[in-house]
Amino acid sequence: MKSNEPSEKKEKKVDINILPVVATNPTVGVLFGVLPGVNWNMGEEETTRNSTALIGIYYTTLNQLFTSVRANAFTKEDKFNLLTDIRFNLNAQPTYGLGSVLDKSTLVGGGEGPSDNPYPPFQEQEMMYFNNFRLYQTVQMRHKKTNLFYGVGYHLDVFWSIDDRQLDLDAEPQRITHHYRYQSMKGLPTDKYSQSGLSANATFDSRDNVVNPYEGQLAAISLRAFPKFLGSTTSASQLWMEYRTYVNLVKSRPRNVLAFWGYGWFVTSGTSPYLALPAIGWDMFARSGRPYTQGRIRGEDLVYAETEWRFPLQREKNKWGGVLFINTSTASSRTENINLFSNFVFGYGGGLRFMINEKKRVNLGLDYGFGANGAQGLFLNLNEYF
Repeated sequence: MKSNEPSEKKEKKVDINILPVVATNPTVGVLFGVLPGVNWNMGEEETTRNSTALIGIYYTTLNQLFTSVRANAFTKEDKFNLLTDIRFNLNAQPTYGLGSVLDKSTLVGGGEGPSDNPYPPFQEQEMMYFNNFRLYQTVQMRHKKTNLFYGVGYHLDVFWSIDDRQLDLDAEPQRITHHYRYQSMKGLPTDKYSQSGLSANATFDSRDNVVNPYEGQLAAISLRAFPKFLGSTTSASQLWMEYRTYVNLVKSRPRNVLAFWGYGWFVTSGTSPYLALPAIGWDMFARSGRPYTQGRIRGEDLVYAETEWRFPLQREKNKWGGVLFINTSTASSRTENINLFSNFVFGYGGGLRFMINEKKRVNLGLDYGFGANGAQGLFLNLNEYF
C-alpha cells in the first residue's frame, strides 16, 4: 500500500557554483576566467563542518595565466582537517623591493618611485615575468572533541624562467633591480630557484562556518623548515602566525558582523629566495592586500591586519549585504636596515554581497578598493575574504 505522505527529499551534500569572472585590479589588468566553487560535507551537519574548495582558471590582459585549487576540508566528525593549495601560474607582475616603503624606485639607487595606479597599466620596464608552481598540503588531526587541530605539512614553491625586465647589466651605469641585488648579495641564482620543506602546524578553529563566519575564532601557527636536501635552493625556515575573530553586532541579525584578521610571516633562519619571501597576496586564498598588486609589500618580516564590517542590506532577508574594509601592511628589509613597523601601508574600500546559497552562506562578492600612490582595483570573489 502506497503512503500518501510526501517522500522526504534528501539534502544535497555537494553544492557546485560556477562563476564566470571578469575583473580588474593592479595585479592582473583585466582578467577573464571561470571560478568554480565547491561546498560539501563528509559527514552529518550536526557533527561535521562544511568543506570548501575554490578552483580558478584565468587569463589576463597582462599575458598571465593563473590556475589554482585551494581547499579547506574536514573529514567525518572533524577527525581530520586537510588544507590544500596547488597553483600553476605564468606570471607577470611588478616588484618594488623589500620593506613597506612606497616611494622606493624599482632600480637600486634610482630616482622617483613608481605609481601604483593600474590605469593605464604598469610600464613594461617595471615588470618581472616568471613561472611558478606551488604545492602545499597540510594534514591536521583533531584533538579529542575540541576545536584544536595539529599535524604536519609539505610545502613546495618553484620559480623558473624569471625575466627581470628592468635589469640591464650592459648599460652604463648598470641598471640594477632590487631582485637582482638581493639574490646576488645572498649568493643565489637569479633565473630560477625553489623552496621545499616540511611544517609543524597547530590550529584552533571555533568558527561556526568556514566560508562566511558569523561568530568564533581562528588561531593558527605553522613552522616551516626548507632544507637543501629536500630540494630547496638554500636552507631556510619560516614562521606563519594567524588570528581571526568575528563579533556579532546585533543579536537579532547574525549577519551584522565586525571581522578582524591579522597574520605575521617571518623568515626565522637561513635565507629565502626573493619571490619566496613573505608578501601580501601570497596567503593561501590570495586575499590579503586589497587594493594593491600581489607582492607589492614584501620583506623578510611581514605583518598584516584587516578589519571588515559586514552588514545586511535588507530589513529581514539575507540575500543582499554590504562590506566596508580597511587594512594595513608593514614589512622589513634586513639587508637595507628597514625595520618592521617603521612604515605602514593602508588600503580601504567597500563592496556588495549576494548570498547564492543561504544554508551554507556562500556569498558572491564584488569589491572596490583604494590605496596610496593611486592604487585601486575591482575584486570579484566567492565566499568572504576571511
